[in-house]
Amino acid sequence: MASMPSMQLLADTALPAAGLAPADGPATHQQLYQAWQAHDARFDGRVFVGVTSTRIYCRPVCRVRPPLARHCRFFGLAALAEQAGYRPCLRCRPELAPGLALVDSSDVLARHAARLLDAAALEGREVYLGDLAGRIGVTDRHLRRIFQAAHGVAPLDYLATRRLLLAKQLLADTALPVTQVALAAGFSSLRRFNAAFAERYRMSPSALRRERNEPQPGADDAPVRTRLGYRPPLDAESLIGFFARRQIAGIECADPATLSLRRTLAWTHHGQRLQGWLSGRFLTERHEFELCIAPALAVALGPLVQRVRQGLDLDADPSVVEPVLAGLPGADRPGIRVPGAMDGFESALRVILSQQVSVAAARTLTTRLVQALGEPIVTPFADLNRLFPRPEAVAAASVDTLGALGIVRQRSGAMQALARAVLEGRLELHPAAPLQATLDTLRGLPGIGEWSAQLIAMRTLAWPDAFPASDIGVLNALGHRDARLAETQSQVWRPWRAYAVMRLWQALETGPQPVRTDPKSELT
Repeated sequence: MASMPSMQLLADTALPAAGLAPADGPATHQQLYQAWQAHDARFDGRVFVGVTSTRIYCRPVCRVRPPLARHCRFFGLAALAEQAGYRPCLRCRPELAPGLALVDSSDVLARHAARLLDAAALEGREVYLGDLAGRIGVTDRHLRRIFQAAHGVAPLDYLATRRLLLAKQLLADTALPVTQVALAAGFSSLRRFNAAFAERYRMSPSALRRERNEPQPGADDAPVRTRLGYRPPLDAESLIGFFARRQIAGIECADPATLSLRRTLAWTHHGQRLQGWLSGRFLTERHEFELCIAPALAVALGPLVQRVRQGLDLDADPSVVEPVLAGLPGADRPGIRVPGAMDGFESALRVILSQQVSVAAARTLTTRLVQALGEPIVTPFADLNRLFPRPEAVAAASVDTLGALGIVRQRSGAMQALARAVLEGRLELHPAAPLQATLDTLRGLPGIGEWSAQLIAMRTLAWPDAFPASDIGVLNALGHRDARLAETQSQVWRPWRAYAVMRLWQALETGPQPVRTDPKSELT
């Protein structure tokens, strides 16, 4: 077999990374074809292969026998393949492919618009282009122009593909009735859903359930199982180890030995509060994460899958990140990931509780808070029996109640200010939230300084360039205590400074746990 192409391929050709047009030159076409022959997982989610003889498009990791090269066309987005008249493969399931990381798109506004469209599709919400344009501060005409230039498709075509792929995943992985699938995917009526599905995929939703290769969905009360692809390498042991060192009794459990984790979760979907659990494990030989979702959360499969992807950083592209981190410790363990957040409020509150204390001490304080204010929940797992406290519970708790847990008054004030900002709608804590506005709101809350804001941006907003320059662990790894110097040193790691932070923390894993500092909220 011919050698696999270099990951510089996309940069070396005239093809845009966010939206590949069919390759023009025979050499480029041949390299992409060789990647498919090799089932190269590094291209998964960045290239889709359309087969002209079947009018089906696949992921590069698809195990079907590749057709002749002349029957293949290559696309950088599933939406582009569908726009060209191809329907998704039932075997490799393009809806399971990793997506684009936060800074993959060259245009910041177009990138943010795509994330808002992703969120709307996965949550089944109606989208009005004028409202979307207003949220990112441009006219709808300008939004259409920059989106088309950055991604190669119109915003509404992009949204339609995301909704149909979500519906396809719900049909494949749940026992939800077709009507509920249509509503969950954001279609206003079953008739419109059936028409769009038939037009794009040339079959009815019920026919897809009969013809797919996956086992038939289980009963309504059975857990939902699905698989999430990622681009290798991924250091799963380090990622699960990060969660294991910070796990809170009752709400989460991570096991680096089996590369597995599980946790409880409360989720609001279309105004309804759902409670349940998630569990999963890495299948490193397949470059997948196998996810199992409680039946009670099944109706929110789309947004939950996206949140798990962000929580495990499955959409990262190591071929772009790793060269920027050259020279940092850990080069012998490629595939560093930035752990994200399943619950934005929980993650932000845990950052506040970790101010000026070690990881172990923060874990103790958070465990006490969960036991005092978290709601009980019944799960199939003996070690999962609690939900993280709701913002309402934290905001309503008395200072004496929080003080009895060992939380000092200043931390209590910061926690309750955060909870009130969330309840009042002044603060959104999820990856699609506007970065600068969210940072400004966080910095304006009492007890939250730049260190806390950067960590919240890093883990909750999935900002890959977040850098807590005053973090004592970062400074220890760099060999000095000068935050300004650390900020200067960090410029060479842009726009992937959050990954540099993880590398620096990883270098200290075998040493004593550092105390996290936040100069703005130091005690007097």
